[in-house]
Amino acid sequence: MNDDRLFGAPDEAQERVVFHVDMDCFYASCERLREPTLAGKPVVVGMGYEDGENHGAVATASYEAREYGVDSAQPISQALEALPRVQDAREDPEGSIHEAGYYRTVDLEFYQEVAADVKEILHDCADTVREVSVDEAYLDVTERTAWDAVPDDPERTLAEGYARHVKQRIAREVGVPASVGVAPNMSTAKVASDHDKPDGLVVVRPGAVRSFLAPIPVDDVHGVGPVTARELASMGVETAGDLADADPRELQERFGERGREFHERARGRDDREVTPTGLPKSLSRESAFTDPTDDEERKREKVRALAGDVAERARSRGAMYRTIGIKVVTPPYDVNTRASSLPGPVDDPDLVADVALDLLAEFDEDAVRKLGVRVSKLSFDDADQSSLDGWGEARADGEGGGGAADARESSEHGAPTESTGRSESAEPTESAPTDERRPPGGGQRSLVDFD
Repeated sequence: MNDDRLFGAPDEAQERVVFHVDMDCFYASCERLREPTLAGKPVVVGMGYEDGENHGAVATASYEAREYGVDSAQPISQALEALPRVQDAREDPEGSIHEAGYYRTVDLEFYQEVAADVKEILHDCADTVREVSVDEAYLDVTERTAWDAVPDDPERTLAEGYARHVKQRIAREVGVPASVGVAPNMSTAKVASDHDKPDGLVVVRPGAVRSFLAPIPVDDVHGVGPVTARELASMGVETAGDLADADPRELQERFGERGREFHERARGRDDREVTPTGLPKSLSRESAFTDPTDDEERKREKVRALAGDVAERARSRGAMYRTIGIKVVTPPYDVNTRASSLPGPVDDPDLVADVALDLLAEFDEDAVRKLGVRVSKLSFDDADQSSLDGWGEARADGEGGGGAADARESSEHGAPTESTGRSESAEPTESAPTDERRPPGGGQRSLVDFD
């Protein structure tokens, strides 16, 4: 839908700014990333499904597929009755490929790779990230933005502009859509992100939380499931507004402590802090060329810039790294990754550039659409940096993380990393590394609207 919505007006008190980021129909979006021709078409991803078979269950259905009655957890056989496979429709004289869908088998490893790219952006855009699942996370961005109105547009807030910036980074750098809810607390942000899908952005200002929640169905209140919703309906409680006006003592008698929590959340109260689920495992930067290029110097220049940016990010976070790698996207949309391991954790910007350029040499004669540099196997402790004595000799001998032709390994899995064949839509315009940096002011509240 991609229409931004804003509720309420800000109050003067300092309030937290919380984002809930939800990757829309994530598995289907990943399949479209791999097969761009699936954009806008009904896509069904099946768990336990094999091509041409009728067994398994629907893991994800795109919004186009849902229009035909296909939904998550549905048996594949039932989904096929509502939405035949394209290949079946082609073989059926009475079938129509315009009323058929594209069925794919779950590929969790690929989806996790895409999710890692998304969550790396989230960790870069927020001081605190709570990863809820492979396709969902909360961000506390209170120190990055504010509820203040944009100077030349009092109807919009800085928080809204920053949320749009996060969405644009995900779309530009990864290529999948996300819905974002912005609110002063976690439960309201969650409801907001669900309010306008797919690819939506809903902002609920601090002074408008209760009025925003009031008309929504009670089963949309965060934490209220279908069974509880039926019990509440038997009490005459059908909306969040009804729940907010209900007697809290009666709710607590009926549902225990959960009843009190339901009442508080329906009134827009949620004091839970966004607690992190762990430190990032890697840091990276990527940038695309306007058109594929085989110009060796242009490729090397971009890798140098990306390497410097990644090394600076690692240093600013107090991170050392044991693996340095590159990502090379070649036409049409094939992603190749290469990486080298170091003898120990280091913080050395020059080494990042040297190793990345060494790995890039394999692709000197190839046309390239996009390049990326990554450092991984991060260490955030205060231990002394490991000595790199002998690193040059190890590289020359092909031991301990040698050149591009030696000791190639996945920065995430430790397995040899050849061309993955991963397809993605490279950006249509060249994006300089500076475009991907944190908003001006670093960790301070930004006065920039990133639209």
